Amino acid sequence: MGTAGTAVWGRVEQQDFRSRVRGALLGVAAGDALGAPVGPLSLEEILQEHGAEGLGEFAPAYGRRGAVTAATQLTLFTVDGLIRAQVRRDTGAWHPPTDVHRAYLRWAATQRDWGPDERRKDDGWLAREEWLYARRDAERATLAGLGDGAMGTLEAPKNPAERGVGAVTRSAPFGLLVGWEPQLVLQLAVECAVQTHGYPSAYLSAGAFAVLVHGLARGEALDAVVQRALSMIATRVGHQAVTDALRQALGAVRQGLPAAGQVESLARASDGTAESALAAAVYAALVCEDVRHGLRLAVNHGGASAAVGSLTGALLGALHGETALPPSLLAELEGRSTVLELADDFAMEMTQGPALHGPAASAPGWLARYPRA
Repeated sequence: MGTAGTAVWGRVEQQDFRSRVRGALLGVAAGDALGAPVGPLSLEEILQEHGAEGLGEFAPAYGRRGAVTAATQLTLFTVDGLIRAQVRRDTGAWHPPTDVHRAYLRWAATQRDWGPDERRKDDGWLAREEWLYARRDAERATLAGLGDGAMGTLEAPKNPAERGVGAVTRSAPFGLLVGWEPQLVLQLAVECAVQTHGYPSAYLSAGAFAVLVHGLARGEALDAVVQRALSMIATRVGHQAVTDALRQALGAVRQGLPAAGQVESLARASDGTAESALAAAVYAALVCEDVRHGLRLAVNHGGASAAVGSLTGALLGALHGETALPPSLLAELEGRSTVLELADDFAMEMTQGPALHGPAASAPGWLARYPRA
C-alpha cells in the first residue's frame, strides 16, 4: 500500500461526513435485509407473494423481520479492520490489508463459535456483539478463503476461479476513506477482496464499488464517479467483464425502458456474479426517484436480491446521508444500534484519529475498543 493523504475537517464537514458514513452502512444493512427473504425467488414468485409492486417492506427471514445476511456482518468487520489499521498506524506497523484480514478472521470465528469468547482480549468490542454470531448464508468461497488463516494476495489470491458477490458486498467501507486518493481506495479494496475472491471480475467489482462510494461520500454525482471507476479499472488485467456490465447499466439508463425489467435483465446477465450485482445496483441508484424506490428496484428480481439491495443501499446512503433512508426500514433493522455505533466510531477515527489514540489521547478507552494487537 502507498501513503494515504490526510483530510482537514471543519465542523460542518465532520457532520456531513458522519451522516454519509451512517447512511452508507445503514444502507448496506437495510438493502441486505430487504432482499434477504426473496433471494431464492424468481421475479414471478416475488410478485405473486408480495403484490404487483413487489417487496417494499421487510418480510421474515431467518426467523424475524429485518434480519441481515453475512454481507452486513462482513461489512461491519471491514470497518473494524480499517479502524484498527488507523490505530496501528501510530506504531509504524501499518499494512491495512493485514488488519482487514485479521478482522475477517474474527468474523470467521463467529461462524464457528456459539458466542463471544471473553478470553480473547484482542477481539475488541465488535466481536463481542452476540447477534453477529448468527450464521447467515455466507458464501462458501468466503468461508474457504478465511479457513486456513493464510492471507490471499494479488500474487497468490484465494479462490482464483470465484466470481461471486461475497467480496464486493463487504467493500463499501473502503470508499469511506475520503482522505485517501481514489487509486489507493481501489487498490486497498482489491487487495482485501482477493483474500477470498481471486477472479479478476470479482475483485475489480469490489474495487470499482469502493471508488463509487468514495466519490459519493465526497459529494460527487453518481454518473461522474461511474465514469471515474471505468477509467480506473480500464488499465487492470481482466477488467472487461466489469467494464461491460457497468456500460450496460449506463446504456439501460439512456434507453429509458421500464426500470423493473432493466434491473431483472442486469441482475441476471451473469447470474450470481459480482459484476452483475454491481451493474444492477448502479442502474437502480441512477434511475430511482428516492431511496425507498431504489431499494425496491434493487431487490425485486430473480437475481441476487440481498446483494444488489446492499450495494444500492450503500450507494444511496453515501450519496444522500442517513436522513434519506426510509424510517420504517430502520426501525426494524437487525443490529441497528451496532451499525450506528460503529459508523460513528469510524467517522471519529477518520476525523479525530490522533486525538483518540495518539500520545496525548483524550479517549483512553479507544484502545480497549480497537486494540493495536
